[in-house]
Amino acid sequence: MRSRHAWLPVLALTLSATALSTAPASSAPPTDTAQQTTPRTTPPRPATPSLREEEQYWTADRMTDAVPTATPSAPRAHTDAATPHAHTDAVTPHSTPPPGTPRPEHFAGHPTVGTFFFDSKPLGGKSTFCTGSVVHTAAKDIVLTAGHCGTGLQKATHRIFVPRYVSGKPAASQPYGVFPVTRVYIDPRYVSNTKKPVSDLDLAFTQTAPNSRGKRLEDVTGALTFTATATGYTQRVTVLGYPSAEKVNPRHNPIRCPVTTQRLPGYGQLKMACTGFYGGVSGGPWIKDYDPTRGTGKVIGATGGYNGGGNDANDDWVTYAPLFGKDAQALFNDAAAHRTVGARPPYKTLVLPDFAPAVWKHAVGMTAGYFTGGSPGGSRHMDLIVRWDDGRVTLYQGGDTTHPFTAEYQLAPSKSIWAKAVSLTTVNTGGKTDGLAVRWTDGEMTLYPTVDPQGFHGEKQLAPPQTALWRDTVQLMTGGRFTPGGNRDDLLVTFKDGHVSLYADLATNGLSDQTQITAKNATWPHAGQLTTATVTSSPTDDVIVRWSDGETTLYPGLTPQALPAETQLQPPNSPWKNATLVTAGAFTANTTANDVIVRWADGHVSLFTGTDTKGLHTETPLT
Repeated sequence: MRSRHAWLPVLALTLSATALSTAPASSAPPTDTAQQTTPRTTPPRPATPSLREEEQYWTADRMTDAVPTATPSAPRAHTDAATPHAHTDAVTPHSTPPPGTPRPEHFAGHPTVGTFFFDSKPLGGKSTFCTGSVVHTAAKDIVLTAGHCGTGLQKATHRIFVPRYVSGKPAASQPYGVFPVTRVYIDPRYVSNTKKPVSDLDLAFTQTAPNSRGKRLEDVTGALTFTATATGYTQRVTVLGYPSAEKVNPRHNPIRCPVTTQRLPGYGQLKMACTGFYGGVSGGPWIKDYDPTRGTGKVIGATGGYNGGGNDANDDWVTYAPLFGKDAQALFNDAAAHRTVGARPPYKTLVLPDFAPAVWKHAVGMTAGYFTGGSPGGSRHMDLIVRWDDGRVTLYQGGDTTHPFTAEYQLAPSKSIWAKAVSLTTVNTGGKTDGLAVRWTDGEMTLYPTVDPQGFHGEKQLAPPQTALWRDTVQLMTGGRFTPGGNRDDLLVTFKDGHVSLYADLATNGLSDQTQITAKNATWPHAGQLTTATVTSSPTDDVIVRWSDGETTLYPGLTPQALPAETQLQPPNSPWKNATLVTAGAFTANTTANDVIVRWADGHVSLFTGTDTKGLHTETPLT
């Protein structure tokens, strides 16, 4: 258990009659297994303390006395244990940070970020607090924090949120007032301070009552924007929190640290390095597009996750946060609607079989299709073929919505002829499975009408070696149905001089039926990735283009006549300029190929499901 992130007091199952009403809570301690999917619900509580009573209770001395709990041997908050446990400031790092590790800035704070106070003195524990941030909702009463903070809040008394907390002042004199916590929302699959995959779910939301002036929280403080659509793990964010250790933060001012994040390998979590993140910072926001004057921006994570938010050595300079995705969005939706958190399906970290980002840096080509059986509208999802820079070719068998790939087949070993392939794309010529069109370094073009776990079958030469056109002038290509009717064996090709051509019906015509769609121009040389999708209901396939500046556009219903009007999916200078490989397919629903897999420059892989004309939506990490 990480000492500076595990602030949860020991709590009894039954609290005093002054306890506040709680969010849904599990009737038994959650486990870290796939079977734990039931909603957290508890019977209604007795009458809650009034706001005046809370302000009288939280004197300056009581608030100053609040400290984080911290011993590896301390019972976890979701247990029924009632034994008092020790506290420590834990301010000594266990290892020296690398040279150049940034240091945080102590500052006056923002009203959008504050602390929680709650009491467990009936059981002998001291008052405790974490960090929280106000996130925008229509109800204007929701605060984001860590799940392991929320589990303590669920069963505590005298629960309040204090925006821009000022040490030394009682609750009644805090500059923005205090807001009683009336409800807590936590994913039922989460287990406090675990090191297992469900640590990805370490977030919670609290619902608050108005302050003593009758004002709703967000009307007083403003709010951050909860954002579950961050693209990738390499993010520029500012991390905020309230360290409570007296030795490092005697005034209990918040800290902030601008950092560039990376992925915590094997988890759906961000990792950052900055010294001074001691007890009290759990639940603190990781803010993208941070406005240091107003304290606003997009919150894409909150301090917590693996081991409560830090490494096994308990180093103060290593901190983690779950990267918000579809599960976080679902919990936010429940909190924003003041809705009971319902049952959830078993949690599975979506990781491609046996691969990590370091390996995926070596992926140089990928394409989706039905290579192991199935067809559009059937029960099987699309497969994925990946070509590696050492000549290997791998086939990943399509799975289901929770785990998109279930098996792996090697189609070609390392140092094979496939090291000389330049690009490959999926086509369907009417065979039992989809096939591939392949361009080689020497200008040869080949068609494999059928590809399956046993390999590549029926090779047909479309252009001989040393064909200058295909060797020297072609830039990108993607297969699909771009002429009405027939098979998905048309080939869209972009050239280095900017012109774009369509080759219709490869199985019948080879490369003889060429139609130029655009003439030489200065725009299309900037196309970086090309993939076929079925985003719209057009009778022909759509095409997604990732441009060199990060702009990503959709061309709906492409035909030989002309390029259709484009739809922007990502703006210029977006993170998509780091999208090294892009392919679309039917990976989560077997009706349309509107899911997009991206291999980023740093090697991690993401899945964007349900792409439509409004854009790319929730990102799910695959590595």
